[in-house]
Amino acid sequence: MKYRLIQPADNAEIARVIRGALEEFGVNQPGTVYTDPTTDDLYALFRAEKSAYWIAEENGRIFGGCGIYPTAGLPNGYAELVKLYLRKEARGKGIGQELMLKSIDSSREMGYTHLYLESLPELNQAVDLYKKVGFKLLPNRLGYSGHFACDLWMELEI
Repeated sequence: MKYRLIQPADNAEIARVIRGALEEFGVNQPGTVYTDPTTDDLYALFRAEKSAYWIAEENGRIFGGCGIYPTAGLPNGYAELVKLYLRKEARGKGIGQELMLKSIDSSREMGYTHLYLESLPELNQAVDLYKKVGFKLLPNRLGYSGHFACDLWMELEI
């Protein structure tokens, strides 16, 4: 598996991976990245300063991605860990963890002190991975991601 930063040609395929995962878990609904217009052009989104999006690829096929983004309204020193999604056949093989660790390393290099994330209980495999890496549950949302359907919030001090 090769890990690299997102390129313009990745947009359509990573959008399919993300939406496919949300459909699989029955959370393809408004207020998630499923309907977020930025999902179709992640390369442009992650051109923002102090952001990065990592892609897992093998033999030219994208298996998943994960990134960090300076979401509006977060406390000073925080970035959001965003859009960690994998194809079904890529789960349980350490790919998601590697993508997340690359995102955490990027956030350290960019000077962040904390990572925040939003998720849904239905994405329990991802939530378990977040906890394994050290994320702790929060009682309320931080920042203004626009993903109002997400009702599980976590943070990690890095």
